[in-house]
Amino acid sequence: MATVEQEDLTAEHRDAAALATMAGQALLELRAGPSGTPRDIGAAGDRLAHQLLVRELNRLYPDDDVRSEEGLEHISGSGRLWIIDPLDGTREFRQLGRPDWAVHVALAAGGRAVVGAVALPAIDVTLSTAAPPELAPFEPDVPPRVVVSRSRPPEVAYEVAEAIGGVMIPMGSAGAKIGAVIMGLADAYIHAGGQYEWDSCAPVAVAEACGLHASRLNGEPLRYGARDAWLPDLMVCRPELAEVVLRVTRRDFRPYY
Repeated sequence: MATVEQEDLTAEHRDAAALATMAGQALLELRAGPSGTPRDIGAAGDRLAHQLLVRELNRLYPDDDVRSEEGLEHISGSGRLWIIDPLDGTREFRQLGRPDWAVHVALAAGGRAVVGAVALPAIDVTLSTAAPPELAPFEPDVPPRVVVSRSRPPEVAYEVAEAIGGVMIPMGSAGAKIGAVIMGLADAYIHAGGQYEWDSCAPVAVAEACGLHASRLNGEPLRYGARDAWLPDLMVCRPELAEVVLRVTRRDFRPYY
């Protein structure tokens, strides 16, 4: 019997991209309509996208479990588990005009992110394992760009930037940051201090499908579907930079990341 990873996942790749795009369009329409306070529109966006995605996944894949940031039960499992972030970057979504927010739809199986779609509705782009973007040629003479949290850039990111002669670029949601690396607008994303699985599962699936390096800061593979959805740290970068970046992140790795 074939494992989940060996199955033909053509429909799942297609549906993840379609659902992320659909939820993103609904969020754009909500954002453009009459609204109350920024906090109100953020909460409404979280709720709208969560309900849409869970309803459609339950319809399309009734035998699969769904883990959502907005769900009441954070389901886990090593089988087929859809992991979604209905609105990654709620704070950025609340700030009209900001493009750095996303919708994540992913399927994990056997602990791996095997399907993923990241809609970036404000720039009309959906990055997906259905059609992984081709990486732009690496330009060794251009200073590498390291994307980091706008509010909490980790110390190790400064050290990575120094080691590779790079520059740091603050940006909003995790999906937008990893998306920037996928699209060639950045070269590395370094995160420490903790996230949840839904923050990275979909963008990591797309990044790996494109040929980017993705791992924990100590080099261990990223695993999804654990009982505890907390994921302490991660890095995504151009394969040409992986060796030197890991040399720094492994050296500075701390278990509390």
